[in-house]
Amino acid sequence: MRVLAIDSSGLTATVAVVEEDRTVAEYTIDYKKTHSQTLLPMIDAVAKMVELDLSTIDAIAVAGGPGSFTGLRIGSATAKGLGLALDKPLIHIPTADGLAYQVYGCEDIICPIMDARRNQVYTGLYTFSRKAGEKEGTRRVEPVFQVMRMQMAVSIDDLIHRLNTYGRPVVFLGDGVPVYRDTIDKYIQVPYSFAPSYMNRQRAAVVGALGIKYFKAGKFESAMEHQPDYLRVSQAERERAEKEKNAELKCRTLRAEDAAAVAEMEHQVFADAWSEKSVLETIKLPNTICIAAEKTGRLVGYMLAYEAAGEAEIARIAVDKEMRRQGAGGHLMLALENICEERKINKLLLDVRESNMEARSFYEDEGFTEDGIRQKFYTDPEEDAVLMSRELGSTSH
Repeated sequence: MRVLAIDSSGLTATVAVVEEDRTVAEYTIDYKKTHSQTLLPMIDAVAKMVELDLSTIDAIAVAGGPGSFTGLRIGSATAKGLGLALDKPLIHIPTADGLAYQVYGCEDIICPIMDARRNQVYTGLYTFSRKAGEKEGTRRVEPVFQVMRMQMAVSIDDLIHRLNTYGRPVVFLGDGVPVYRDTIDKYIQVPYSFAPSYMNRQRAAVVGALGIKYFKAGKFESAMEHQPDYLRVSQAERERAEKEKNAELKCRTLRAEDAAAVAEMEHQVFADAWSEKSVLETIKLPNTICIAAEKTGRLVGYMLAYEAAGEAEIARIAVDKEMRRQGAGGHLMLALENICEERKINKLLLDVRESNMEARSFYEDEGFTEDGIRQKFYTDPEEDAVLMSRELGSTSH
């Protein structure tokens, strides 16, 4: 597969031609010129240097945001300008994803930051899991790229607070590092480092390599469908949020590459948050039922349950705070019921904090009844647990 990769979403303009096992050519400029002046000449120069017929390109991988930096919207006009057919697949790579993927195999938190001014940064949180990439029966490992927190706009203070909460080492990179280095030095409370110069800016070769992975996973669109990511509140962002709200919510099996995103949500929701390692170990157990809820490719909720003796005990269920009251919890429950029916499981069990009236109300609506109290079951803070159960096949909705 041959991909033309383009990133004009930051201060750096970069173009590459990438194949599955090599980078054929790469051209990068980090200089004070507008991308409309540089990008098409760069693509033309790359094509001439490697005698590339652009019609042989299988797809275009393009960094898709943050929108306030995007100097070029890759769409039908650009495709025509490149001499490409409009039916070429377009692979959308969030800019922060592309930056983070450069630090391949790193098990620290990878934190790209781009300056959004007014004490704001564009960022995302990522890591690689070597354990998830172990090839059974061999010594080979292919570290799995994990998105802990999707590309977002946030204040630098909030970002540092979030990173301190994780308690894990962090690698910073991106054009926001020179702007916020002093703030990071002053307030970060975990081990941290700054990526060296050869990996601290956008690189189209990385966008292309990640693009091939995303293409194989079915994550591509047409040039006409593509829209850049606008991370600040704007009309485009409001339309995008409305589209996501109305998008179909799907449930599927939770995978190893979801573990970091689940751990991120754990920190949002629970005082006794499970670590990424704990989530990954649970996913790999043979007696667990692990379900993901997603919208437009984004993980918005999950459920972890243990199966034993014809019963399933729900250990964890959570929905992203921004996506609550949109039916994700009910979808997860329905998916669990369907799996239980297939496996001849006839009873569901769970426990919930006595003070968590919102959760207790949700479970009651789902057909659960209270069975008793387990005193001082929870810690931080100490609290009783309400035990609840539901016989499957009973009316719940």
